[in-house]
Amino acid sequence: MISILVAEDDKHVRRLLEAVLKREGYNVFTAEDGQKALDVLEQQHIDLIILDIMMPNMDGYAFASEVRAADSQIPILMATAKHLPEDKKKGFRLGTDDYMTKPVDTEEMLLRIQALLRRSQIATARRLTVGKVILDYESLTVTRDDERQTLPQKEFYLLYKLLSYPDRIFTRIQLMDEIWGMDNESADTTVNVHINRLRKRFEAYPEFELISVRGLGYKAVKRL
Repeated sequence: MISILVAEDDKHVRRLLEAVLKREGYNVFTAEDGQKALDVLEQQHIDLIILDIMMPNMDGYAFASEVRAADSQIPILMATAKHLPEDKKKGFRLGTDDYMTKPVDTEEMLLRIQALLRRSQIATARRLTVGKVILDYESLTVTRDDERQTLPQKEFYLLYKLLSYPDRIFTRIQLMDEIWGMDNESADTTVNVHINRLRKRFEAYPEFELISVRGLGYKAVKRL
């Protein structure tokens, strides 16, 4: 699941963009200023950023500068009411990849997002390697030497999420929200069932283990 960060101080615009993106199947994180957006980046894997310029505490220009100073190549789509050529040039000089003026045309925004993701090859070429094990996000496959397994979508997303952040504990609610969606009516025991299936599938793999943390949730531990 592609993760998008929306950094926008106007709560109405923020909620609109979040709703549109979730409807299209994206995983969405939000922040009301640049500093909180940086906090999200420290905690989450983000594939693309939609960025407002005029925000409190840290504006969009300062945020973009911080992101690029850290050698991050996450695509940045700047969406702002500032539309003078000087504003666009400043944004591009700081490392933004594309630019939209407000009010945002959501259909155009989605097309620009798709183009940016294609350009960065995130949508089609994401892989995760753990020792001899390779997880291919596009094909939902797990490969180890000559063994190749194609997982059901939710099982793959769950395994990929946990292995992307080894030793980090995720609650059942966090995993349900991200992988099944907030509006899904499945019980949180669904996570338990999928964890047990993954354990059975990969019980002979020495590279990793999925661990239950009593009273908290689950984490993946790399063994090699």
